[in-house]
Amino acid sequence: MPVGTQGTVKGLTPADLRASGTRILLANTYHLMLRPGSGLIRSLGGLHRFMAWDRPILTDSGGYQVLSLKDLVKVTEEGVEFRSHLDGNLEFLTPERAMEVQADLGSDIAVTLDHAVPLPLDPASQREAGDRTLRWTERSLRHARTLTLPGGRSQLLFAIVQGGGDPGLRKEMAERTGAFECDGFAIGGLSVGESKRETWALARATTAALPRDRPRYLMGMGTPIDLLDGIACGIDLFDCVLPTRNARNGMAFTSEGPVNIRNAEHARSDRPLDASCACEACALFTRAYLRHLHLAGEILAHRMLTLHNVTFYQTLMEAARRATLGGLLHEYAREFSERYRERGGNPPAPA
Repeated sequence: MPVGTQGTVKGLTPADLRASGTRILLANTYHLMLRPGSGLIRSLGGLHRFMAWDRPILTDSGGYQVLSLKDLVKVTEEGVEFRSHLDGNLEFLTPERAMEVQADLGSDIAVTLDHAVPLPLDPASQREAGDRTLRWTERSLRHARTLTLPGGRSQLLFAIVQGGGDPGLRKEMAERTGAFECDGFAIGGLSVGESKRETWALARATTAALPRDRPRYLMGMGTPIDLLDGIACGIDLFDCVLPTRNARNGMAFTSEGPVNIRNAEHARSDRPLDASCACEACALFTRAYLRHLHLAGEILAHRMLTLHNVTFYQTLMEAARRATLGGLLHEYAREFSERYRERGGNPPAPA
């Protein structure tokens, strides 16, 4: 899922997203709650109409964004008190309020509020956050079922699994979360300070304990190699800011590895970013032109690199989907990794 934090994937129109192969995107509960406000969006017909997007939307609960405020946050059993990063106003987010905001937005998939924590963290604090997440999950789901959405839309509900950096605790929390009546599961609190090897060990411990009949969503990951490793761990759904954020910094993902368009080697290059890519940027423009636009600070550079990166990610996921259905995921992942040659690469996922 491309990340549309503010109700937009930066620089791209809905038509661009459809052309990239995007089927579903993510929008952010925390940011839209603060600006322009979920009530305003509801009054205008909901987020789909507001942003002119006619395909599915998943909204996260806002827990991770609140965690990122660090010193501005106070967690209690009732919810999370924090100060808005926009104007400093004191705000309070409860499990019930998180679901009310997501109902106002009218997203297709809403996610329960969790108590996200950084790693490493002492065992007692990890268990406390995991247990609190379970209690908040119960409250979130119970309240969500009493709410109505704009235009009478229906909403699927995903419960978040926490558990810190302990595989045993992760397994326990996954088993307990899996007992809730919900439509899918989100795995939170990974890639927040632990090593890649630890990430995949924790992911495997979690997915192995979750029901097999409902989708698993790994929140906030990752690089192209991460996606393939995640699929091998049993993950179905991902979101990540890398395709859009890296594009704004001049980095393109390609089938032969990352390309920094600022590098002098591209100054006279008449090659596309990726000859195997069918996006508009690769069909029309050379690396030399895109480098010129980026160095000149032209918005078109950000837009074209973003479109390319999102298309690259969607193409990768479509190929991985076909390989999985054909029983060839591991062969595809190995061939892709050898070709991609990710600079500074990732350690392999544990077998």
